[in-house]
Amino acid sequence: MSRSERSPLLLAGLLAAAGVAHFAAPRQFDALIPRVLPGSPRTWTYGSGVVELVLAGAVAAPRTRVPAAKAAAAFFVGVFPAHIQMAVDWRHRPAPLRAAALARLPLQVPLVLWARGVARNGKGRS
Repeated sequence: MSRSERSPLLLAGLLAAAGVAHFAAPRQFDALIPRVLPGSPRTWTYGSGVVELVLAGAVAAPRTRVPAAKAAAAFFVGVFPAHIQMAVDWRHRPAPLRAAALARLPLQVPLVLWARGVARNGKGRS
């Protein structure tokens, strides 16, 4: 299996693992939901978990890979406010936790670029 064939499956695996985590340990994700969003944080946690699971399946399937990878890139941009919320909320925590929260902010860039690359390389495949 070549790197270009493996990359979509790795992205799908990352999305699936994140989606499952939203259901397995929702409390940690609830705390990341920006307070300006309406409704219960748990609803947003479960909703984003469902989106990640759907994206995982769609990225894994060659027929839906291109639109799903584009949607995954948009999703990674869309959840960026949660990472900002985490960095703000964790600003008074011990240094290692604060560093982890801050490190998540630039991590979104390679995730977006990865998803865009999967979309670009998935064109023309059936």
